[in-house]
Amino acid sequence: MRILLLALAGLLAACQSQTPELPLLPAWQAPEAREHADLGVILDLRSGQRLTPLQLVEQLAAAPRLLVGEQHDNPDHHALQLWLLRALAAQRPQGSLLLEMLNPNQQAAVDQVHADYANGQPPADLYQALAWQANWDWGLYGAIVAYALQQPWPLQSANLDRSEIMTIYAAPPPLAGRASTAPAVRAALLEQIRQSHCGLLPESQLPAMLAVQQQRDRRMAEQLHDAPQPALLLAGAFHVRRDLGVPLHLQDLGSADGAQVLLLAEAGQPVTAAEADFVWFTAAQPEQDHCAKLRR
Repeated sequence: MRILLLALAGLLAACQSQTPELPLLPAWQAPEAREHADLGVILDLRSGQRLTPLQLVEQLAAAPRLLVGEQHDNPDHHALQLWLLRALAAQRPQGSLLLEMLNPNQQAAVDQVHADYANGQPPADLYQALAWQANWDWGLYGAIVAYALQQPWPLQSANLDRSEIMTIYAAPPPLAGRASTAPAVRAALLEQIRQSHCGLLPESQLPAMLAVQQQRDRRMAEQLHDAPQPALLLAGAFHVRRDLGVPLHLQDLGSADGAQVLLLAEAGQPVTAAEADFVWFTAAQPEQDHCAKLRR
C-alpha cells in the first residue's frame, strides 16, 4: 500500500508539473464599471458556462484560427491580448499574428524589423521603423507589436491600404459568397454604418461605405486563410462578429472550420451567442459623445 501511495503521489506531481503556468493577469486600467457584477467574467456563450482564464486558454489553444475583438481605446483589451498571446504560447507554438492596425504597405518594414530582432539588432525607434500609423495609439499597441516581433512566428497585416480603400469607394467591386452577401447581413451593416456616422452621411454614400467595410472583412479573412496556423487576428469587435464580419467571409472561403471568436467587451455591454463563442468582460472607458464631435 505504501508503495502504491508513493507511486500515485509521484504521478500526481508529474501531472501538476506538466500543467503550464499562466502569466499573471494584468490589473484593470480603464476607470469605469469597476463595481459591475460582470467585471472579469468569462462566458462560453454557447453553453452559458463561466470559465476560468485557464479553461478559456485551453479551449482557444485548439483553434486553428482565433479572432479576438477589441474596443480600440480600451487599455484593458490590449493588456488582455498580450496576456492571451503569452498564455497560448505556453500551451502550443503560435503560428502567426495578424493585425487590423497594419496595412500591406507596411509589411516589408515589419518583415525587416522582425529579421533585425532575430539578428540581435532591434531598431532604436520601433514606431518609426514600422512607419506606424498615428491613428492607432502606439501607447496601446506598442507592447503587443514589440512582443510579436521578438517571436519566431510572423506578424502580418490584415487591412487594406488607403489606395485600395479609395478605389473600392469609387467603384465598389462585387463580393463573392453567399454568407457575407445575405440581405440581412448587408442591411445590419448598413444600419451600423448609418448609426456610427450619427446619421450625418448622405444615403447615397452608404453603399460605398458598406463595400469598404466588407472588403476590409474579406481581406482579413483572406489573410487568416493563408496565414500559418494557429493564426490569431486582433481587430475591432464589429469586424470579428460571427453574424456580420470576418467569420462569414471565412465561411465563403471554405475556411471556417474550427475558427473561434472571443470578444473583449466592457462590463454591462450585451453580447450574444450569435456574435461570438466567448466573451471576457473588462472595465470600461468613459462614454464619449462621438456624434457631438462629428457635428462640430
